Amino acid sequence: MSNTPSSNRLSLTVFFRYLDGERESYAEQIPSVMAANRLIDALYHWLFPVSDCGADYRSIDRYTVFFAELMELLQPLSDGLKATPSAIADQFFEAVPGIYARLMDDAQAFYRYDPAAVSIGEVIAAYPGYYAIAVHRMAHHLDALGVPLLPRLWSEYAHSKTGIDIHPGATIGNAFFIDHGTGVVIGATAVIGNEVRIYQGVTLGALQVDKSMASTKRHPTIEDNCIIYANSTILGGKTVVGHDSVIGGNTWLTESVPPHSLVLHQPRIKVRSRTSSDEPINFVI
Repeated sequence: MSNTPSSNRLSLTVFFRYLDGERESYAEQIPSVMAANRLIDALYHWLFPVSDCGADYRSIDRYTVFFAELMELLQPLSDGLKATPSAIADQFFEAVPGIYARLMDDAQAFYRYDPAAVSIGEVIAAYPGYYAIAVHRMAHHLDALGVPLLPRLWSEYAHSKTGIDIHPGATIGNAFFIDHGTGVVIGATAVIGNEVRIYQGVTLGALQVDKSMASTKRHPTIEDNCIIYANSTILGGKTVVGHDSVIGGNTWLTESVPPHSLVLHQPRIKVRSRTSSDEPINFVI
């Protein structure tokens, strides 16, 4: 009994020494997650000053601050970059005006397709789907520049805030609209065209989860002007939803459909009699 405390202290000492060694093996190669989260939020409010965050995001001087913060986040990733952190940051910010223009197209799509939207400002300030798309467009550009890890940190931060999981590798066209959004999953190799609308619970996923398929197209292609209603699941890298198609709610789709298709899930509805039933009225799951 008397040896127990000292044994615990000894095991904890050994453990913490081990942990320190483990930290040194990978921590220096990972940017600060909290700093990454702060920067993506700051960039959003810089483009769309919709709340009082204690900083004047309308000031062009903010650019120099954000440039320095992005370079600091890129520094631990230097060994995996195709260019210097400074060059990558330059390329990212040169793309910001184009990203902003595409995001304004997205905001217009939200306002156009959602009868409940009263203004563009409401979309920007309050719609989780719009925030997730905005983060994705910035993360996707970093991903296209060959930046490892940081785009994923941004996308997972948006995922944690909105319930919408868009891998930064996914390619998404103009005027994209996600209504409600909770539970939406869009995989890394998904390709989405222009003027596509999707609703809550939609999954654009892979048919197989196998590490050997990491470099192959595993997720579907959705062509222009498609609507995918709530809780539909579309799987497979060879699956193509042709343009101007409508995929009804709760649909399971693993093969391509031609343009102008209407794909519906047909439920079996049984109206139970009040006086008799083949099944127990009270049951436990």
